[in-house]
Order: sequence, then C-alpha cells, then structure tokens
Amino acid sequence: MSTALITGITGQDGYYLSKLLLEKGYTVHGTVRRSSTFNTTRIESLISEYGSQGKLQLHYSDLLDSTSLNTLISTIKPDEIYNLAAQSHVAVSFENPVFTTQTGTLGSIALLESIRTSEKNIKFYQASSSEMYGGENEVSLNEESLFDPKSPYAASKVFAHNITKIYRDSYDLFCVNGILFNHESPHRGETFVTRKISRAVGRISVGIQKKLTLGNLDASRDWGFAGDYVRGMWMMLQHDKPDDWVLATGETYTVKQYLEEAFKVVGLNWEDYVESSAKYFRPNEVNYLLGDSSKAQKELGWKPETSFNDLVKMMVESDIELAKREAVLIKEGLMKPTWENSN
Repeated sequence: MSTALITGITGQDGYYLSKLLLEKGYTVHGTVRRSSTFNTTRIESLISEYGSQGKLQLHYSDLLDSTSLNTLISTIKPDEIYNLAAQSHVAVSFENPVFTTQTGTLGSIALLESIRTSEKNIKFYQASSSEMYGGENEVSLNEESLFDPKSPYAASKVFAHNITKIYRDSYDLFCVNGILFNHESPHRGETFVTRKISRAVGRISVGIQKKLTLGNLDASRDWGFAGDYVRGMWMMLQHDKPDDWVLATGETYTVKQYLEEAFKVVGLNWEDYVESSAKYFRPNEVNYLLGDSSKAQKELGWKPETSFNDLVKMMVESDIELAKREAVLIKEGLMKPTWENSN
C-alpha cells in the first residue's frame, strides 16, 4: 500500500487527512516540531488505533531544517507528501510575521528540493489558501483569479503556491496546489472565529460564560467542512496530471449569519451576548471571500457534502458537550475559567 508524509499532522487538516488515508490503508508518517508545547491531542485517537500497528508514525522534524527533512524523506520513501504545516492564523501573522513567512516559504522550498533530488517519484500537495486573493471585490474566485494578499500569512502562501508551480514546470514534478477556502470542524483551533463562536455558545448555554467579544462581524466567508476538503486534497494527487484546484462551497456567509445560526442551536439570540471591538479587527481586513470549485467538481469529481447549517450545528453540539465537562470541573474546583466573561 501507499505511504504518505504529512507536515502539520497535529492540526485540524492533519487529523482529518490522516484519518482518511489510514482508512484507505495507507501508512502515514507525520512531522512534529521539537517543542515544549508539543500537542498531539487531535490525533490521539488515531495514535491509539493505528500507532501500535506501525501504520501511523510521528517524527521530529523542522521545515526550516532541510537536512532533517532530506534524511526523513530518504528513510521513509513516501509516495505522497502533503504540506499542511504553517502558522495559519491570519491575525497572528501580523504579530509574528518573520516566523509565519519563514515557515510558509522556506518550508515549501525545502520539501520541493527533497522531492527534486529524490530517486523516487513523489507526489506533492501544497496547501494554498483563499486568503491569497485578498477579497477586495464581491466576486466568485477561481484558479484564474488574481492574487492580492493582505497579510503576511497570505503573502507567504502566494510564494509557496508560485514556487510549487515553478518546480512543477521546471522539473516535471507531480506538484499540485489546493486553494482551499475556509474549512472548519470541531477540531478547528480555538483562536479561529468559527470555533470562538461555537466554544462561547457551548459555555453560555451551560452558564459558565456571559459574553463574547469579536472583531468584524460583517466579514463574509465561504465556509465548508474540513472532512470534505481533505478528501479533495487526496483526489488531487490521484488525478492523471498535476494542476491547481479551488475547493469551496460556492456560498458565503457573514460572521453575523454564523452567529445567528450558532445561537439558534441553543435557542438564544446572539445579539444579547455578542459585542464587537475594534481591537479584534485585522490591520488589513479581508471583507469578502467566495469560491468557485467548478473545475474540481468537473475534473476530480469532488463536491462538498456538508451544508453550512449542518457544519455550524456539528461544531456547536460538540462544544456544548465540552462545556458540560468544563462546568463539572469548575463546580468541583478542579478547573479555573480562563475565558472572557466567565461566571
């Protein structure tokens, strides 16, 4: 069976992609950085199920250390590499632009160089982002739309996207770019707005939070389910020829609409609990993103299967259960709330 290497395996997409590949019979290797905050929480269930069989293996490696990457790739000899590693929070990229840029740019080159010099023909997936477009105009965006990055994160993604195309064209490598619009899940990081909302709704519903403060409530995004999108990643590497594809739902909703749907799950009016603060606005806002995935639907046979309403409900219901457990721990004096406006 096939062997895959996933950078960023401990993130949301890393979890869903690992799960998909393992269920398809792959042997999956993942890279993790040496860190005192090393966290495998998302993939613990996969480690428990597949780790003892040797089907899921983790390796210490750093995208900024090309020597360790070369050694790892030459040792495990993967058939496919999925580059998901990044500092992926747009707001944080303004606070830490150097690290964001280094990881997003040098990491992709290091992987591509390892593939170029490898004796094996390795297929490569680069995680591009809808943030590359900038969202200046309210238009549907596809593979031919121009990039206009508005953040250090987006700029680093544009570089990685372009260098992947350059290596594909210059060295005849099987390299693809997946331009994914926003994709969420119960495993989304808690600093992302969708998860901030679902966490707050869960806590408010069980009485351990009073208010939620957010930034731009009018920002509009094309939100899909991460589980659907990693299936598209895999499909790209199974295609006859390497290319670039947009994955999106073709629908866009504002943060206000997300709030309305999320609070509706627990029978509450979001306006009674949510405030907007300028301190949470980005230095350079992306106001509107809407994707056109017709090329992926036609050439790959991919389409999103999870509706916006089902996605929001899935996230809120998951975080209600988490909030219930937190409420018990607080009551027993085993946990102290660290979130805003806690009761």
